Amino acid sequence: MPSSTLSTTATAVVGGTMACSFILLGNAITQSFMGVPALLVDFPAPTSPSHPAAARHLGRQWPTFWSVGNVFFRPISTLGIFGYGFAAYSAYNLPFARKDWRFYAVSAVCHLVTVVHSAVNMQPLNEKLDALSAAGGSGVKGNTKGTAGVVDASLAEWYARRWIKLNTVRIVMPLVAGGMVLWQTLSL
Repeated sequence: MPSSTLSTTATAVVGGTMACSFILLGNAITQSFMGVPALLVDFPAPTSPSHPAAARHLGRQWPTFWSVGNVFFRPISTLGIFGYGFAAYSAYNLPFARKDWRFYAVSAVCHLVTVVHSAVNMQPLNEKLDALSAAGGSGVKGNTKGTAGVVDASLAEWYARRWIKLNTVRIVMPLVAGGMVLWQTLSL
């Protein structure tokens, strides 16, 4: 009788990819609820004389958060796409599978959503926040990294709070992906 469980390779890939989902979840929670809010403590109002300096400080601190996204989120989310895709393919090809391949496929799509969301929605906001490092008045010319254009330094706090709100997708998607696969793995 043919095997009805995933191969050892597929099981190892699922375990590693699931761990990556939860690592991404933890990192996104840390950034959204600890890191970025710490930069906004006592952030002055746009009318305050200390606002341009605070906006510049936010812009100078931003490359750390941006590099986490580029160096950490993107590769691990991409790994999630391929890892869960491989698991879906492996489970689909089992003749008497006890594992439903669709759970793995949905988890791969969750990671795809994270990658696309990061590129389409987060990248322009990252460019605006990074451009604040040159803030000197009500408007500042955009950075050379991308297409930030003219960035309004008076919106510095709004940009950071918007980033936190948009980062919620990077909390929800790995939670859904990892949670579904964990449930799938534990249920027999």
